[in-house]
Amino acid sequence: MKKEGDQKTPRGKFKFTLLLYRKDRNHNFHSKIKKKIISKNMGWCDDPNSNYYNKLIKFPFKYSAEKLYLKKNIYDFILVLDFNMKPIRKGAGSAIFFHLANKNFKDTKGCIATRKKDFLKILSKVSKKTRLIIN
Repeated sequence: MKKEGDQKTPRGKFKFTLLLYRKDRNHNFHSKIKKKIISKNMGWCDDPNSNYYNKLIKFPFKYSAEKLYLKKNIYDFILVLDFNMKPIRKGAGSAIFFHLANKNFKDTKGCIATRKKDFLKILSKVSKKTRLIIN
């Protein structure tokens, strides 16, 4: 993922605000939180010069943004964390997600990633009251 500066995984207590998922690759799962299908033109703005910084966007987009519809499967499921959302501080970090890991668990540059089978177990227990504590 592209991040400003030398972004690391943030520490703190976070809510899951939204589940984004690839409908063409995922059918049998359960979610108690709001969900949205990832379309080919979806992205997440990581450009502090944009008014859409750290928000879901649609391409074409004139600022820098992370593509969410990928060939690789790491974004087949994305749980969006409420990091840097209320209020949004431009340049303080964006696109901090809990998503699927690469086969070799390659560094995520700020996100948290796990195997799909573990993600689905966790997802089945996540609700609006769930908090993720990172220390």
